[in-house]
Amino acid sequence: MIRVLVVDDEELVRSGLRLILEAAGDIVIVGEARDGAEAVSAARRLRPEVVLMDVRMPGTDGLTAAARLLSQQDAPKLIMLTTFDLDEYVHEALRLGAVGFLLKDTPPRELAAAVRTVAGGQAMLSPSVTKRLLASYADRAPSRAETARRQLAALTGREEDVIRALARGLSNAEIGRELRLTEATVKAHVSRVLAKLGLANRVQAAILVHDADLG
Repeated sequence: MIRVLVVDDEELVRSGLRLILEAAGDIVIVGEARDGAEAVSAARRLRPEVVLMDVRMPGTDGLTAAARLLSQQDAPKLIMLTTFDLDEYVHEALRLGAVGFLLKDTPPRELAAAVRTVAGGQAMLSPSVTKRLLASYADRAPSRAETARRQLAALTGREEDVIRALARGLSNAEIGRELRLTEATVKAHVSRVLAKLGLANRVQAAILVHDADLG
């Protein structure tokens, strides 16, 4: 069973998420929290594998809580719940190490699938949503784009091909088919790229590519 902590200031939202996720059969909600401070405390006590957290809450907000949660040893995987009007907020959460985000109107089946994906060690990168979120920032920050390009210059040509494909939301298998590599080779490339760039996960790699305006 995948252990999940649900964090939202609205009880109705928390109840809905509990019903949807526990109906999946392989997910159990180990606790709920009403704000970021409660989330941090509950995560330490309950040790969930995944935290599903709203970004906008009274008291300690989701971004502050994300920083605290993700700085812990053996931190849980973090998915942010959001809407498009919070792009910049979520962008920062992803930089801190959150592995993805969901819109609050995500269909139940996709919500459960996202939790499974994250619990399995993969980041959530939806080409239709995440790319739109991240790409908007390269245009607003030329200095950041320049810094990102310098960082990516450390990669070999093949590594750059892999990280560009990764930033488009492709899985290892899909990258392998596109670049004519085995899935094991792609996995090795991804691990090497993350280590070389000092990144924690695929989402941060995608952000770097979009900051460099190379996505």
